[in-house]
Amino acid sequence: MRLAAERSALLIVDVQNDFCPGGALGVPDGDAVVGPINRLSRRFRHVVATQDWHPADHVSFATNAAGHRPYETIEVDGITQVLWPEHCVQGSAGAAFHPGLALEPVNLILRKGCHSRLDSYSALYENDQKTPTGLEGWLRVLGVERLFITGLATDYCVYYSALDALRLGFEVVVVEDAVRGVDVPAGRVATVVSELRDRGVAFVRADAIEG
Repeated sequence: MRLAAERSALLIVDVQNDFCPGGALGVPDGDAVVGPINRLSRRFRHVVATQDWHPADHVSFATNAAGHRPYETIEVDGITQVLWPEHCVQGSAGAAFHPGLALEPVNLILRKGCHSRLDSYSALYENDQKTPTGLEGWLRVLGVERLFITGLATDYCVYYSALDALRLGFEVVVVEDAVRGVDVPAGRVATVVSELRDRGVAFVRADAIEG
């Protein structure tokens, strides 16, 4: 696949300490995405890195939902909310990017999930599907038409970012060796990958991207 740098952007999703092995919500083998991402990012003109940035009273934390445990689901303001272990609290070491991630090529750092009552999996919209993050406007101004998506986790923030990008009319490519999934519940990664393929998302390895 050709890179087409003038109309492409690389999206690095949530490669943060809390989502890597040893973190509060570690994705198995999550730190393995760092190498492929670093090799790719220097080849792109437009690079965005998202960062989960939650207040301590965030709606996604099971510790803030009395009587509930991590990985249960509840309804909050009409939105289904998965409850997670406390993670990526604003200013914490867990919220920092993985120390091996090269940030020099990054043009934009986009923080999401900043509102206490609203989670944000997608890089493009909050979970209410109404509140934009502002990323679409940035991409449009630059003339970006194709989004290469990398990062964590395949079955949540990568997945929802890909869906929103498709809905907005972008061509979407997932770099399959630069993503990893949490697989909660079990089998979710396979399900979302199949769905994305059916919707027209291309899956390629980093070394198959030319130019």
